[in-house]
Amino acid sequence: MSFSLILACLWAVAANVLAMTPSRDNHWTRAYALIAVGIPILGYVTYENGPWVGIVVLLAGMSVLRWPVIYLSRWLRGLRRQG
Repeated sequence: MSFSLILACLWAVAANVLAMTPSRDNHWTRAYALIAVGIPILGYVTYENGPWVGIVVLLAGMSVLRWPVIYLSRWLRGLRRQG
């Protein structure tokens, strides 16, 4: 297993541990931190292992951070309706 995939697995474990701890802001600050750390890891995974593995890791990250993805899709749909 490559180092980038190990980092992606550690990111997933950290995301699940952070999701289990209580939060006053519904985990949004943790989600922002996970996104900020996850994007470079995703790029590194894609660089080392190719685009198909990168897509799989992207989908795994999107399943962990599904609410930011849902809010982004709602915002984009709202922009499309206005324009």
